[in-house]
Amino acid sequence: MGNKLYVGNLPFSATEDVLNDMFSQCGTVDSAKVITDRETGRSKGFGFVEMSSDDEAQAAIEKYDGQDCDGRAMRVNEAKPMEPRNGGNRGGFDGGRY
Repeated sequence: MGNKLYVGNLPFSATEDVLNDMFSQCGTVDSAKVITDRETGRSKGFGFVEMSSDDEAQAAIEKYDGQDCDGRAMRVNEAKPMEPRNGGNRGGFDGGRY
């Protein structure tokens, strides 16, 4: 078990301070990050919390997974490493040719 947690289905009003305060009830929070849209700055409805130990992370999962947060049932589980992206679409216009 790792100590980095994925926190999903957050209300769009959630901030990093809210995550920090909430998860500190289960132990020491090393970092809390709400993921936002690059263009609008609005929350994407998920984030990551890093606890100081695996035991604290497990306690946070048990306490908060499925709990209501402003009318939304949060999803809390161990964060998985980001999958490498394939190089198929480089984001530019290529006229439909491959």
